[in-house]
Amino acid sequence: MNVHMQEPIHYFGEDFSKAKTHVLSLHGRDQSPETMIEIAKRIALDRVHYAVPKAFQNSWYPGRFMDPLEKNEPFLSYALDVCSSIIDQWIKQGVPSERIVLMGFSQGACLVSEYAIRNPKRYGGVLIFTGGLIGPEGTEWSAKGKFNGTPIFLGTSDVDEWVPIERVHESEAIFAKLGAKTDKRIYQGMGHLVNDEEIAAARIIMKETLLTKEQ
Repeated sequence: MNVHMQEPIHYFGEDFSKAKTHVLSLHGRDQSPETMIEIAKRIALDRVHYAVPKAFQNSWYPGRFMDPLEKNEPFLSYALDVCSSIIDQWIKQGVPSERIVLMGFSQGACLVSEYAIRNPKRYGGVLIFTGGLIGPEGTEWSAKGKFNGTPIFLGTSDVDEWVPIERVHESEAIFAKLGAKTDKRIYQGMGHLVNDEEIAAARIIMKETLLTKEQ
């Protein structure tokens, strides 16, 4: 049984049917959907619908994101299935991927990164607040598909205790190789948080999705 699927999904912002942009927003370890709703409030854009699922016991997977993958299973696969369930449903309901934004903080940012690399396509944007691709050192990520100009933002601290800066560099390089338009920003001495400059960068990317013409 997928324990994450038994948890509620919180919704924020514009009604689904009226929204121009749809955001899958994933919270960090030991956090709750309210954390990501506060980030959405800081971004402060109209016509945006947020889906904010809750992780079982407030954690998407038990170990650290650079542990061997088997240490985080089956919970990692369960978490990725939650992402797929929401995104696939949106697409079936007529939302183009160019208007879908993936956003996460910390553990949620790692999960967003991993979902994106396993499902590369042209998204409205990928917002990675202190996170990177999942897997131990030496992992080789293979992907079937391209990002085709998807704007991918990666913001992090140079001294974060959870996410090594080297993994952020590595993740950005892989996204760029697959055709993403990357924007990586490293903040000196920043704590484990989302700063105002990161919020501003997210707002710019999301504004662009609001201007995307109907297909």
